Amino acid sequence: MYARQLNVEGVVEFSPEIHRDHRGTFVSPFTGETLAVHTGRGEFSATQLSYSTSQRGTVRGIHFTRCPPGKAKYVCCLAGEAYDFVVDLRKGSPTFGRWDTTQLSGATMRALYVPVGVGHGFAALRDGTLISYMISGDYVPAQELALSLFDPKLALPLPDGLDPVLSERDRTAPTLEELDEQGLLPDYAEARRIDGAL
Repeated sequence: MYARQLNVEGVVEFSPEIHRDHRGTFVSPFTGETLAVHTGRGEFSATQLSYSTSQRGTVRGIHFTRCPPGKAKYVCCLAGEAYDFVVDLRKGSPTFGRWDTTQLSGATMRALYVPVGVGHGFAALRDGTLISYMISGDYVPAQELALSLFDPKLALPLPDGLDPVLSERDRTAPTLEELDEQGLLPDYAEARRIDGAL
């Protein structure tokens, strides 16, 4: 499996080898050993496996979890195609406020490790885009937060020709500055401690 560190500290993209023959394909987009080697963390204990399906233009995120408790995610596109965003929300991080993008698709089964305190979102580029999320904590609505995709200071790029469809929560999400003023941004050292990467 090929691994690449993105421009947000701790975020790693994984491109697995796809085995093809006359029957079809076999792929392992996640292995604990590979994750440990490339992130420096111990075991990744997923307590929840979730899936989302999205039509072209759907934008989900930028989402993160209040810290503590904080949650890490391992995200993989199983079908369709997604333009994926990560934003470092951890105050004190060497890459605080930095973002990066990558393209995930069912054709490549590329996956992304998103550590505690990093915001994540994506724009679906095809109808029927299916995203899998392995998450290190249970879903508790009161702990789930969002950052505005349209924060002018971040200037996140959307793919050309995409008419974004967002939930009300994502449409009205606060900017990075507003989240900071409200004391909702994760602390880098605490996020790293929770993530098990220290």
